[in-house]
Amino acid sequence: MFRLFIALLFTIGLAQATIAQTNETEAPATANERASTGGATTLEDILARQRGEKVDDSYRSQNTGQGNVEGLLGQFGTRGVASDSDVYRALRYGSADVTVSSRGPADSVLIQDGGMWWMAFRTGPLREYGTYIIAGMLAILVLFFLLRGRIRIDGEKTGRTVLRFNGFERFGHWLFAGSFLVLGITGLLTLYGRDFLIPIFGKEGFATIAQGCKWLHNNLAWAFMLGLVIITVNWIAHNIPNRTDLKWLAAGGGLFTKGSHPPAKKFNAGQKVIFWACVLLGISISLSGLSLLFPFELPMFAKTFSVANATGIPQMLGLNLPTQMSPQEEMQYAQLWHVIVAYIFIAIIIAHIYLGSVGMEGAFDAMGTGEVEEQWAREHHSLWLEEVQEKEAGKAAASPAE
Repeated sequence: MFRLFIALLFTIGLAQATIAQTNETEAPATANERASTGGATTLEDILARQRGEKVDDSYRSQNTGQGNVEGLLGQFGTRGVASDSDVYRALRYGSADVTVSSRGPADSVLIQDGGMWWMAFRTGPLREYGTYIIAGMLAILVLFFLLRGRIRIDGEKTGRTVLRFNGFERFGHWLFAGSFLVLGITGLLTLYGRDFLIPIFGKEGFATIAQGCKWLHNNLAWAFMLGLVIITVNWIAHNIPNRTDLKWLAAGGGLFTKGSHPPAKKFNAGQKVIFWACVLLGISISLSGLSLLFPFELPMFAKTFSVANATGIPQMLGLNLPTQMSPQEEMQYAQLWHVIVAYIFIAIIIAHIYLGSVGMEGAFDAMGTGEVEEQWAREHHSLWLEEVQEKEAGKAAASPAE
């Protein structure tokens, strides 16, 4: 989770550094153009804002009619002495005395001026690098399959099976996995749909699809969170790291060498990595999801950034994270974090699905029927199989002979 947070800070830092460098290069020309217009907004200012770049608008933010008390008193009248420009600037920069009848957290913010960078980042670098993450994982798995092929059971099959997961364990797994698949698909359709689905189904068709995706995404989130709780309770005790995991990792889990089968308990080191990734990413994406499900009710990022700034790490990266945010900005950060975590989560689950199905013979049976071939268990989870057989032998010895 901490690494994901640092990655987010680093990505935003790079974006801000690039924008700052561009602004420094173009600042003299913009200043000269503004001087020629008598201080008014220039075409370059407008284009820079559309590109999501930072624009020095102090010439406007500091000219909101604050020095004109009579103007402020009459600015909302039909014939107020403050100009329309003064009113607009006061609203835009949050210095206007706004009174609204509703009492929602964001109701008094009539103009939210910080959304341009969010829109540019969401439709630009976020989607671009997120696509690279998913496509990169798919490419790695295809290459792995071409080089290694399907991991087969090396020894002779015994015809005997061992119970690996009971019904409740499989229920929790499929509740978590099934809801995640639907959430991932509907989220990607929402993010990419405008570009790829509108040309196929038209705007009305896409509107119907988008509405359905939104309904599914919002409601299946609860199944996902319930599944997360179930798998955590079921398996957390089996996923505590131990020395056996180091031996498994040193041998590469036997994934890259045919006939190599390092010992492992019920969950090997690779499965433990997947488990903890699911738990940590699941909690993170659930928190940001709840913030989006209940708009403006669960602000998290201003406080989080304040704690982060106190550590000094953002400053080391050249960042100064904002600690004062409008309700809309809180939602924008929640949406960005939700998507960033989702991209990483999807990539990890794609790898898990591959190894649990076509990538390894006999692996799917563990979550399909709950029982696995004894030889499969001996090769991939030998220490766990020994524990199971010892328990069965103990029960048989304790039972009276018939």
